[in-house]
Amino acid sequence: MPYIKLNTNTDIVDKPNVLRRLSQLAAKETSKPESYVMVEIVHNPTMLFAGKDTPLAFMECKSIGLTEKQAKSLSASISELLKTELNISPDRIYIEFSNAPATFWGYNSSTFG
Repeated sequence: MPYIKLNTNTDIVDKPNVLRRLSQLAAKETSKPESYVMVEIVHNPTMLFAGKDTPLAFMECKSIGLTEKQAKSLSASISELLKTELNISPDRIYIEFSNAPATFWGYNSSTFG
């Protein structure tokens, strides 16, 4: 049930690798099976942050039972991954974390709650 959506104005040469790394990271950091992780990349070259179009990212990270401790850890891990893989400085990354109630997360014709 972890879901990560990456919006960036940076060209991603190896999208499959970035998707895999984000998926593995989300599973590890949330202690959820990777079989439930979904990752999406949206390339949007018209983004601005602080009035500049230099490399940036906005991410959404949602999961059932996401804790504050996990959000802090994910923030650090995701920022490091984007710095390494896409050369995006951590001060050019916003991440929105959401703890979704199990009853509001649909899967396989039902919900988790």
